[in-house]
Amino acid sequence: MSQAFRTARGGSVERWSPVRFTFDGKEMGGFSGDTLASALLANGVHLVGRSFKYHRPRGILTAGTEEPNALVRVTRAGGRETPNLRATQVELYDGLRAESQNNYPSLAFDLGGVAGLARRLLPAGFYYKTFMPSLGAWHRVFEPAIRRAAGLGFVPGRADPDHYANRYAYCDVLVVGGGPAGLAAARVAASSGARVILCDEQTRFGGSLLADTDARIEGLQAVDWVDDVLRDLRGSDRVTVLPRTTAFGYFADNFLALAERCADHLADPDPVQPRERLWQVRAKEVVLATGAIERPLVFAGNDRPGIMLADAARIYLNRYGVRAGSTAMVLTTHDSGYRAALDLQASGVRIVVIADARPGADAAWVERARAAGIRVALGTVAEGTAGYLRVHTVRTRHVETGRIETHSADLVMVAGGWTPSVHLFSQSRGRLRFDAALGCHVPDVSAQCERSAGGCRGVFHLAAVLQDGQQAGEMAARAAGASVQAGRRIQVTAAPGMTGSSVPPGDGPYAFVDFQNDVTVNDISLAVREGFRGVEHVKRYTTVGMATDQGKLSNINALGVIARETGRSIAELGLTSFRQPYTPVTFGTLAGMSRGDLFDPLRITPMHALAAADGAVFEDVGSWRRALYFPRRGENRAAAVARECRTVRASVGIFDGSTLGKIEVTGRDAAEFLDRIYMNALRNLLVGKCRYAIMLTEAGFVMDDGIVARLSENKFHVTTTTGGAARVLGHMEDYRQTEWAALDVWLTSVTEQWAVIAVQGPRAREVLAPLMDVVGLPHMGVRDGIMRGVPTRLLRVSFTGELGYEVNIPADYAAATWTLLRDAAIAQGGCTYGTEAMHVLRAEKGFVIVGQETDGTVTPGDLGFSALGQAKRDFIGKRSLSLPDMREAERLQLVGLLPDRALEEGAQITAQPAPPAGTKALGHVTSAYYSPTLERPIALAVLADGRARHGEHLFVPMPDGAIQVRVVAPAFVDPEGKRLDG
Repeated sequence: MSQAFRTARGGSVERWSPVRFTFDGKEMGGFSGDTLASALLANGVHLVGRSFKYHRPRGILTAGTEEPNALVRVTRAGGRETPNLRATQVELYDGLRAESQNNYPSLAFDLGGVAGLARRLLPAGFYYKTFMPSLGAWHRVFEPAIRRAAGLGFVPGRADPDHYANRYAYCDVLVVGGGPAGLAAARVAASSGARVILCDEQTRFGGSLLADTDARIEGLQAVDWVDDVLRDLRGSDRVTVLPRTTAFGYFADNFLALAERCADHLADPDPVQPRERLWQVRAKEVVLATGAIERPLVFAGNDRPGIMLADAARIYLNRYGVRAGSTAMVLTTHDSGYRAALDLQASGVRIVVIADARPGADAAWVERARAAGIRVALGTVAEGTAGYLRVHTVRTRHVETGRIETHSADLVMVAGGWTPSVHLFSQSRGRLRFDAALGCHVPDVSAQCERSAGGCRGVFHLAAVLQDGQQAGEMAARAAGASVQAGRRIQVTAAPGMTGSSVPPGDGPYAFVDFQNDVTVNDISLAVREGFRGVEHVKRYTTVGMATDQGKLSNINALGVIARETGRSIAELGLTSFRQPYTPVTFGTLAGMSRGDLFDPLRITPMHALAAADGAVFEDVGSWRRALYFPRRGENRAAAVARECRTVRASVGIFDGSTLGKIEVTGRDAAEFLDRIYMNALRNLLVGKCRYAIMLTEAGFVMDDGIVARLSENKFHVTTTTGGAARVLGHMEDYRQTEWAALDVWLTSVTEQWAVIAVQGPRAREVLAPLMDVVGLPHMGVRDGIMRGVPTRLLRVSFTGELGYEVNIPADYAAATWTLLRDAAIAQGGCTYGTEAMHVLRAEKGFVIVGQETDGTVTPGDLGFSALGQAKRDFIGKRSLSLPDMREAERLQLVGLLPDRALEEGAQITAQPAPPAGTKALGHVTSAYYSPTLERPIALAVLADGRARHGEHLFVPMPDGAIQVRVVAPAFVDPEGKRLDG
């Protein structure tokens, strides 16, 4: 297809560099510098997609990121598929392949268009009323059907082959927006010596200046002035210039997220180059120069292909050298409609009429239009349009006389005024106000170190925009600590200023307010009639301003409808929230390097490979992978675990405990610090001794537990649960830095530095004695020693109830030590055992696991540790333990259960086999296992007033019948602890 609508000259595309691309399989031509949208228009293509709900034909409406209709799927070599890209942002390159979306079997003939015939059955909120009462039917029938019929593209079928980068940056002044205000601000800030980052979402900097052929700034054409400023900025090593970079989120403390598109515009990108880069920027000062978006008009049939924002048509002409049509008319409430009409007529497009809804438009613009031979009809509004795949007829009505006219045009340019882009300002928690004179919301009170400039602040005349940007740059640089000389006024020669006014939205079955979500005036009116009067409620009920639009095109018009229906002013209504991201961001950009194995990095112990070689079956425990059990030939899980348990009880077993959290606490006040952190008395712990310790939250509930070993007067080795290591360290650091900063204490995580091998069982001493000195080490003792030349930290502690040692070895020597101890254990008739056997062994002894026997509401008293901490003056959680609720007799307390058959963890405990509906459970099962030692099922549970219920028979109702249980003490094996000495 030839570029029939390309002008012979003009624009900034590289006419000497032609490119070929395909759209829906048809090959077309364009130039380097085109967007997909401008190239399609140059080839006479207006129909680019189908609407979300009614599958109506849709065309290119805008020239920027606010585009709601022209969403395409782009495929590239190597299996790259990207849906929902805006054709207005897709840069053209040779070989680009784009496809329209949301249609079947084709774009021109879409069977989904029958939805438009049933529009009366599909009003706002129809899915709530029709489908949701029957959730089962919704999930089985309606939801899959609706998802197939609607949607904006398909998820790619292959994994993304590209990679993404992440960068953190800091600057004195971050300028968001590379239009006239942003460039002026960046130039002034950079000249002061401040570190500046300037970003803009477009390919080229300049913003509105790229389509302004009349303006002269400081004696230069607008585009030449832009190049001059950029030359200065790029020449400074203190300035970072980022084109193709969207600031999509403004967070607390002047922290902004930027998405840089690095390779999507290249036909053959360097595989080393990231596709996109996420910039996380902390700035002293921020200048928002995000401009403004032209507002569409609301009238019947305002969504047909060929209807376009007036300034967009002007941009396609002046920047890309493309006429968007051959015969055009203008519907306007703003002077910018005249500017677009004059530019297009000068290029050879016949302008049928300018229909201005204002009875008294600016005389200067009216005279200019009439002098150019363009008819101007004041006080005239659109009544409706006709045309299926493209508009061809527009009906207008004179407001006073009611006279109807019909006009033929293949391009309808609409200009409803300008809406400042206040999304980032709003995200920064700045306060907005409605400016009735401008008919839009503008920034009022900033919440962070930020200032807005130019169009996003409601300043639209070019000279004022440049001066506003310069002033914002000066103020930002000064606030950031740079020395700034007062800038001279920028000299501008440009067209006259422009004004406009808003008009009430029109009516009609297809008067669209939100093009992307197919929300009409009737939908909003229905929502108001059904009682939704708040703007946020109307937004959610109708979906107006949701999804990627976020109110860019729809907000003010939607507010106008609500105001008309409720009899309130737009200022009274308030405004909806603008959420991140400002424009869509790929998951790849947000994920960065966190993909595949790096998405949730797997942590393995130094003995992992040896365990795998021994045939271990592994389980994931948090981020760790641990050996669950070690089956031998012919053994299933139950048999392997039972054998491991019996071997540990009878002889010896070794267990990989490296995943335990380990923290070294040092300093003159280390003992005092730990004494405050834990409920146990630790200040008096003797050197060379260990103590089991419980950590509480401020509310008095069990948070973690572990072993505290005193290595010297001012040095402690503290262990935590596997899953609680990071949380405990953070908890300690929080108190060290904020509550007890005067204490001389230091915390160091050594979880990865020390591997831990537990040697447990009656013959544990025989395994270790030939390898290191264990003589005289008592239960709950700690000793640093040497094992075969390797420094070793030995703790005599047990989590099985048997004679036990925990050998802490530097991680680099762990594999060799494991092999040594495994062979020694096997020589004693022992074995290796996994986490499942460990759980069974500890449950037989009644030892708790924090997070299994506890759920965030369990106190030490509930677990049988009421006496702990009684003599201490204070510790975290002590005051909470004295509250009446913490000492109630009916609290859930730890007990053991002897069931008739196996229980399930989490099962409820009741007094009756089949309790009546509404009966409150007495407690629940926390751990349930088969005990090889007792040769029967056992369980731990928390039970109301459990310690007083020993000997009672209760029930655990299950689907296949209730299971009777007898309540006993939680220690099933060796309750006196005689086996701890072997």
